[in-house]
Amino acid sequence: MGSNPTPSARVRVVGELIGVHLEKPEKREENSLQSIRRRALATGVFSSSRAAIKERTLRTDRWWLQPAITFGVLIAFIIYATFRAFEKKYYFTEPLISPFYSPCLSTACLDGSAHFGTPIGTISLFGMVISPALFILIFPLGFRLTCYYYRKAYYRSFWMSPPACAVAEPHKKYTGETRAPLILQNGHRWFFYFGLIFNVILTYDAIIAFKNPEGEWGHMSVGTLILLLNAAMLWLYSASCHTCRHTIGGRLRNFSKHPLRYKMWTWVSALNERHPVYAWISLIVVALTDFYVRLVASGSITNYYFF
Repeated sequence: MGSNPTPSARVRVVGELIGVHLEKPEKREENSLQSIRRRALATGVFSSSRAAIKERTLRTDRWWLQPAITFGVLIAFIIYATFRAFEKKYYFTEPLISPFYSPCLSTACLDGSAHFGTPIGTISLFGMVISPALFILIFPLGFRLTCYYYRKAYYRSFWMSPPACAVAEPHKKYTGETRAPLILQNGHRWFFYFGLIFNVILTYDAIIAFKNPEGEWGHMSVGTLILLLNAAMLWLYSASCHTCRHTIGGRLRNFSKHPLRYKMWTWVSALNERHPVYAWISLIVVALTDFYVRLVASGSITNYYFF
């Protein structure tokens, strides 16, 4: 008399009789992981889970308007900032200095514009002197490029990843920010710290703008107010940053033991809700500040003094 089959063997026999293929738990787990990976790589219109419809989206509103405006504004800023960085003139007139060139650290800087010395000297490439702006713009540019909000803005408007909510993206796969060059986005915290240094310098520029062209204190002009506005908006943009919020209170295990940091965290959290607004306003204001300084420095307009 043969031995009785085990319960698992009986289940397998029954499964074969009714046409059901039963896999081992290990095999089922492996297949499940492979299925998850395939679904993760197949995104947008290529996703197997997407409904079989020809339309790219069922949205009937003008969903394309916001990414189009974002694209236009960012492109305009990039073109203007690039032109100004390579122009290498009209960025300083006593006591105003453009935020695109501050701090001016090269011996190629205009007379009087190097408030913090010239440690870099003059560097030439292919016979052309490198603009002083190029030595410093990498830091504010890196801060904005790696900003969580700006990532969303230009991912949608430039890469269509995705262009809007409930609109399928055209990319075949999604790897996130785990590969070069997007893995460099993880350096946002360090760009934030460098950005704070630049905020201090631009605040200093606004303070010395209370001088007149002869270097006498106690005067205020239109340029003074513009430089103050620029510094204020940059501080609001930095203070509302997600990294700032995390730096102040993100790692605390118990708020009750850190009442001061908790209070600061609540203030920053309130600012954080309007971070996109400060991001756009500060971007526009920094460009307008440079434009105003250029107009004054080129002699196109006069910097009017209130007193």
